[in-house]
This record gives sequence, structure tokens and C-alpha cells, in this order.
Amino acid sequence: MEFDLSWLLWGLPLAFVLGWLASRLDLRQLRLENRRAPKAYFKGLNFLLNEQQDQAIDAFIEAVQNDPDTSELHFALGNLFRRRGEYERAVRVHEHLLSRGDLSVADRERAQHALALDFLKAGLLDRAEDALRKLAATPFQTQAQLALLAIYERSREWPQAAEVARQLQASGEASFTGRLAHYLCEQAAAHVSTGDLHHAEQLLVQAVAEAPQSARPRIQLAKLQHDQGQMAQALQTLHDLAAATPQALPLVAHLLVTCAQASNQLASTRTLLREHYQQQPSLDVLEALITLDTLATGDAKTARQGYISHLEREPSLIAAARWIAGEKLEHNQFHPQVQRALDHAVKPLSRYRCAACGFEAKNHFWQCPGCQAWDSYPPVRVEEL
Repeated sequence: MEFDLSWLLWGLPLAFVLGWLASRLDLRQLRLENRRAPKAYFKGLNFLLNEQQDQAIDAFIEAVQNDPDTSELHFALGNLFRRRGEYERAVRVHEHLLSRGDLSVADRERAQHALALDFLKAGLLDRAEDALRKLAATPFQTQAQLALLAIYERSREWPQAAEVARQLQASGEASFTGRLAHYLCEQAAAHVSTGDLHHAEQLLVQAVAEAPQSARPRIQLAKLQHDQGQMAQALQTLHDLAAATPQALPLVAHLLVTCAQASNQLASTRTLLREHYQQQPSLDVLEALITLDTLATGDAKTARQGYISHLEREPSLIAAARWIAGEKLEHNQFHPQVQRALDHAVKPLSRYRCAACGFEAKNHFWQCPGCQAWDSYPPVRVEEL
């Protein structure tokens, strides 16, 4: 049977036409899908800019359904879930990203970091720690180490925190010398609570050597020596503190007086406190001086004139209240009421205030209970700031 060439002549143009029509239909469908995805994306972005997070999430979910392979939409959706506190949904989004085999290395590292943040925000510290450790040797390493440091501080795992701090310091990010000293002091305090005073003293001596300009190690060491009856050693430690970190002297002014009295070195201690007071007038140092003057002269009334001298230099309601407490007024029958009102008024002024977040406390803290910042409490009262 002969092959009819006419069918070939008719078939080639027909196949061309059918192929062209099919390509046009595919192109049209592709354009339609591409129009839908950006429309949903920009719709979500508009909602986000207008702080309408619920509507933005719905729009991004629609965009992800139209184009499930777009990682940027997944990141946007996961971040929105985290901001809204829907941590479980954020975790699912980022875990889905990590499960994709076609994800680039950069996006995989980014998804791992986002997943770690999800766990952190959710308070799942163990899972956050594991996720953060997987970011070693990535562009997110420094951020991960800082987050790990916060986790270890929060859980009071001081040796692990010290390890991370040393890594950060070695990388040249910043100096963590002062913070490392705090970690040693925290460990020393734990040993004191269990009665292991020898080990506690060793840690404090190490902290002094590592951070000579840090006030806390010497203060804590002096208190430990005082509690063990080593008054001369405690006094020497406090004198070293005054030489290295004089601004911290108000925190230990009364302890200094106690140690000086026990060591029979009142005169040299009074000279030290007087010199400090002349340079940096402080209520705590003033009261220590008044105590020393009373011990030296036996005349408490004369010594209390120091409050008046302070008022001539600094307008202080605390100094005025403490002076009035020991005086007889013209209408002395009203003295208790007046004194009670003054004491109530000066309470807020005698607190310590965090310079980072403004958290106020009756006692001085080395780490703010509010914002967790270290060394953010000035060693003076609110009235003196």
C-alpha cells in the first residue's frame, strides 16, 4: 500500500496549529496564576501595613496555597504567626520549610533561625537550645550565641553561660569580662548557700583577678571574709575596692565602718570616707562618717551636724528626715506624726533605679530583675541621680 504524502502535508500545519493553541492556553493559565499570587501577596502586605494581622494572615495563606513553592511567603506567614503569639502554627510553617529538599542552604539556615525564635518565644528553652546550636558556623551564629547566653542566664546555668561568653569574646563581638566575673560570683553565692566557703572564696579571688575593675567580686569577697571573722582581710579588700572602683564605695560604707571598728583602724577609714565624700557626696558615705564621728567623739548630736552640712551642699529630703528624727521640735508632741510622714515621703527616694528600664527596688541588684541587664543599677539612691 502506497503512503499518501498529502496526509503529511495536511498533518504538519495541523500539528503546528494545535501546538500553538496549547501553548497559548498554558501561557494564559500561567499568567492567571501569576496574577492571583501577587494580588494575594500585595493584599496581605497592605493589611500588614495597616496592622490588620488577621486579614494579612488570611491573604498570605491564600498566596501560599496558590504558590506553595515560594519560601518568602512561608517566612512572612511564620513571622506573622510568631508576632501574634501563635507559636505552634509558626513552628509548623518553619518545620515545613526545613522538610523541603529543594530549599537553598541560605533559606534553610534562615528557617532554622526562625524556628529557634519560635521556640524561644514559646518558652520552650530546651528545644530552642537545640535549634540554636544547629546554627553554628552559619551567618546566624552570633545571634544564636547571644540567644543561648540569655537562655543559660535565665536558667542560671553559669558554667554554660561562661563558655558561650568566652566564645563571643574570642570572636571579637564585645568584652564579656565583667559578665564572666558575675558568673563566678553567682557560683560563689551558690557555694556559700551550701556552706562550701572555701570553694566560694576561690571563685571570688578568681573573679577579682579576671575583672579587677568590677566591683562585685571584691564586695562579695569582703562580706565573706567578714562573715568568717576575718576583719582585717575584709577591711583590706574594701580599701582595694575604693582604689579600683571608688564609685561603688557607698554600697559598702557601713560594712567598712564595721570592719574598721573591729580592726581598730577608725582614723584611716574616716580619712578614706571623707576623701570620697568630698569628691562624690553620698548619703550612705555621709551616714558612715556620722557613725565614725560618733564613735570617735561619743557625741552623737555634734556628729549629726553632718546632715546639716550635707543639706548646704545638696538639697536632700532623706538627709532632712534623718536629721529631724534625732531632734526635738518646738511642738514635740507632733514629732511622731511629722516623722512618720517624712519617712513615708522618702521611701521612694531611697530606692535604687535601673538605668536601662527604670525598675526600682529597695535593694541594689547586679542584674536587673526587670530587664535582666547587668550592672544597670547605679550605686546611689534615686534622690542622688
